[in-house]
Amino acid sequence: MTNWTQRWDDRYKSDEFAYGEEPNNYLNEQIQKLNPGTILFPAEGEGRNAVFAAKLGWKASAFDISEEGKIKALKLAEVNHVSIDYQVGELETLNFKEEQFDAIALIYAHFPAGFKSTIHKQLDKLLRKNGIIIFEAFSKKHLDYLAVNEKVGGPKDIESLFSIEEIKADFPDYEIIELEEKEIQLHEGLFHNGTGSVIRFVGMKK
Repeated sequence: MTNWTQRWDDRYKSDEFAYGEEPNNYLNEQIQKLNPGTILFPAEGEGRNAVFAAKLGWKASAFDISEEGKIKALKLAEVNHVSIDYQVGELETLNFKEEQFDAIALIYAHFPAGFKSTIHKQLDKLLRKNGIIIFEAFSKKHLDYLAVNEKVGGPKDIESLFSIEEIKADFPDYEIIELEEKEIQLHEGLFHNGTGSVIRFVGMKK
């Protein structure tokens, strides 16, 4: 994992925010439909989404493998006069508890292909019954968009990208509120700019 960690530390080291300071649009839209409670942000990077949730009154927790991401996230929280619980490490090493969260937001949480499904299943255990998953990440079709415009960002290997079938398989015991593949425009900081293809999912745990 060292190279993977180094890659993200390098991306988050600069003063500018890699994906901006504003929350992801889909998260913004979906979280406003929920009553604040406890929420977890896996692979949260520089904290833009967790900080936004905290400003809305959520008790926001986050984790990532990047220390540099945490430093930026805590600074962003301070500027916005909120606090977030931000841990650094791989999920199985952290002290989250079963059924701890009312919601989990997976926003461009592209874990390495070999264990992304395993992580989804581990995260499922941390969500209480009737809890909500909010998910947006690049779809397998996104490679076509990336070939036209590298600035839109995202993984370059198809195994790290998502399909509707994978989401259904990873979260089988969920009532699907929304699940679609969609072309969207991204304007998020330095690394998400242009037209891309995403999977969007909102599910309630049965």
